[in-house]
Formats: sequence, structure tokens, C-alpha cells
Amino acid sequence: MDLIAHMTTHFDDSVDALKASARELAEPLTASVELLFATLANNGKILACGNGGSAADAQHFIAELVGRFERDRLPLAGIALNTDTSILTAVGNDYGFDAIFERQISALGQTGDILVAISTSGNSANVIRAIQVAHDRDMVVIALTGKGGGEIAKVLADTDIHLCVPHDRTMRIQEVHIVMLHAMCDGIDALLLGDTL
Repeated sequence: MDLIAHMTTHFDDSVDALKASARELAEPLTASVELLFATLANNGKILACGNGGSAADAQHFIAELVGRFERDRLPLAGIALNTDTSILTAVGNDYGFDAIFERQISALGQTGDILVAISTSGNSANVIRAIQVAHDRDMVVIALTGKGGGEIAKVLADTDIHLCVPHDRTMRIQEVHIVMLHAMCDGIDALLLGDTL
């Protein structure tokens, strides 16, 4: 096996996935930035959730909002729903793992807030239930998925935004997700700081 060639294919495949996603998702990604900015400007907050690598992406995204992205600015209101181990273990123990996000949205989510729901397969039961409860609370959902969107594609409302990576391999989907989340952070900052685009 030529390991160097094998490693190089990862870069080539990632670039191809990014280019395909740019063609298909630039418009809804732009709409996501505008929606996120409007929510924050109107004193709303952003809740984010996911499992595994998607949990890391949700936590990373919220850290960029509350801390900063590339430039100093005021902290922005966001909560990663997969970071509080006491809540996750208590709710998971008492109500089941599928309820770990929905319970928090019921407690924290309000009309005018946004849920950023991340699932590479689109089939995470706890993320699906989070979306359903977010709808009950009149929240808009921005869903990041792949593999055709799975069950999440079926539960999204017309007012939601679906960023479905046109790929079936989990690692490629995750790579595109983090690029989109970084693009959202950059777009929010550009609007917030009055950049001339």
C-alpha cells in the first residue's frame, strides 16, 4: 500500500465534497447566517445539539459565539445542549437518552430562538425529538445533516433551513459541517461589525 497516496486521497475527497456542497448549499447557508444574525440582534439565543463528532461541532460553534471567532466583539447568546454532564446523565437516567435534548429545549427554548441540530445521518432520535420540541416552542431549526437528510428531512418545517451535505461518508460530512459552522460565525461577525461585503 502506498500510504502517502492513500493520505492524499483524503485531501482530494474532502475538496470534492466541499466544492459540491458549495454549489448546493451556498444559498441556504447565506439564509442561515441572516437568520442567526436577526435572532441574536433581537435578543434571541442559539441552542445547538448533536451526538459524538456532531456534539463536538455543536460545542465548538457555541464556543465561537460566546467567546469570539476571529475578532473581538461582544459575546453572543448560545448554549450547547450536549455539554452539561449532570443534565445529560440525570435526564438520560430518568427519561431515556432520546430525551436529553428535548428536555433542555422545553426548559430553555423560547419563541424567537434557533435550534442548530446536527446529525450526519439525519437519523439521531434525540436530535429528531429536539427538533419536534423546538417546533412546539415556535423556534426555527437549522439542521446540518448528510446522507440525504434521513428522518430529519421529514420533520423539518417550511420555515426551517436544511443544510444537507451531498455525501454519504461520515468524515466528509463532518468536514463540511465544520466549514459551514465557521462560515456562519464569520458571516454573523461580518454583519455585526458592519463589514462591507
